[in-house]
Amino acid sequence: MDHDATLATYDRQMRREARPDGPGTRVERVGPVVRQTGPEHAWNGVLWSALDGLDGAGVDAVVAEQIRHYTASGSTFEWKAYGHDAPADLPERLRAAGFVPDEEEAVMVAEATRLSADVVLPDGVELVSVTDEAGVRLVTEVHDRAFGGDSSHIGRQLLDRLAAEPDTVAAVVATAGGEPVSAARLELIPGTDFAGLWGGGTVEAWRGRGLYRALVAHRTRIAAARGYRFVHVDAAPMSRPILRRLGFTALTTTTPYVYGPRTPGGDGPPGPP
Repeated sequence: MDHDATLATYDRQMRREARPDGPGTRVERVGPVVRQTGPEHAWNGVLWSALDGLDGAGVDAVVAEQIRHYTASGSTFEWKAYGHDAPADLPERLRAAGFVPDEEEAVMVAEATRLSADVVLPDGVELVSVTDEAGVRLVTEVHDRAFGGDSSHIGRQLLDRLAAEPDTVAAVVATAGGEPVSAARLELIPGTDFAGLWGGGTVEAWRGRGLYRALVAHRTRIAAARGYRFVHVDAAPMSRPILRRLGFTALTTTTPYVYGPRTPGGDGPPGPP
């Protein structure tokens, strides 16, 4: 994999030319910023910014405009700042404007057809595809137990996608004796090379048994079968060693800078665990 070429393609397809990630959302380019705006349960935020030609006052003015845009509708939103974004002091300027950084994540990518991973499940565990409201309830139950807080907004996003654009999402739940113990989803954006791995979570009692790896492999097989070249994931520190062993490479880092009340258990933008 050519790191620089892959990162440039990622920036172009997933950020500068981003598409709405569900019904009722819109992506717009306003000056040097690409942002998504949607209903309260959708992901709202800045995906891309081209601020390297601005002085400090100009950067601060662009940041202030995004705050005005989202607070006018009462929306909490994120500014997705990437490690290679300019200017170098953007994180400091976001904090000064009132944003609060979440945990830094690594953007990790693998070529779908080359990923060396089999779907190996613990005894008694089976995978169930999510296609309806009952399945979505299992997904949100896993998220609530795995991450804490209220994950109902993720369930609403998933239901919206399944109803309006079912070919753009594939969700799966791992069950043991009928109990949901792990869940994840795959987001498929037509016309891009990248399929996103999102929302992977396992309840505490079932961690360390290979479910995370199995769900990565399961979703990667779907992405490869659908013709996507890459799978990508915003990886927390705990996930990175597993992903490296599977064949993922780190492209860059990303940190969500949050403005407004936090939503526990939330995740990221269109292809945002």
